[in-house]
Amino acid sequence: MQTTSTSLQDASDEILIQKYKNGAKEAFDVLYHRHLLKVYKRVKYVVPESDVEDVTQEIFMAALKSIPSFRGDSKFGTWLRTLTNHKVAEFYRRRSRKQEPRLAPLSEAAGYVTGGSSQTMEEHLFLQRLLQELPENYREIILLRFAEDLQFNEIADLMNQNLEATKSLYRRAITALRAHLEK
Repeated sequence: MQTTSTSLQDASDEILIQKYKNGAKEAFDVLYHRHLLKVYKRVKYVVPESDVEDVTQEIFMAALKSIPSFRGDSKFGTWLRTLTNHKVAEFYRRRSRKQEPRLAPLSEAAGYVTGGSSQTMEEHLFLQRLLQELPENYREIILLRFAEDLQFNEIADLMNQNLEATKSLYRRAITALRAHLEK
């Protein structure tokens, strides 16, 4: 059994997906643990802190339901990133339909302040709002660079662009972010 677990840990995403489709349910656990931190960090950049865990859970539940129909036209990481963006957009659509904004209990808010300064929390919320105001391609490259800690060559591969075009897009995104900051 130990060899199976070790072999699953070393398997590529594509092999894990095939094993899952063939009935090895533990293959999804490996995918989950492999991609959890990236998804969580991406969600944390764009969703209020109190909802990050719920949205992250929704993403992996949707992935679990959708994996049988995953055709492999793109890498699993790209597919999961698209699913993440979709679920974040869905979160904001649901949220905008509600009449009143969700208020966090005072005890929950106190926990955020003790976890870091209130200034840090305000800066995080401000950054989230700024990112939402950027065009999608600018927001995406900033998230790939900062939330997922990817290098420019990795981003270029993911976006099917050459390295110079990727760097140029990044510079434009940062310039747009700075312009929003100055407002």
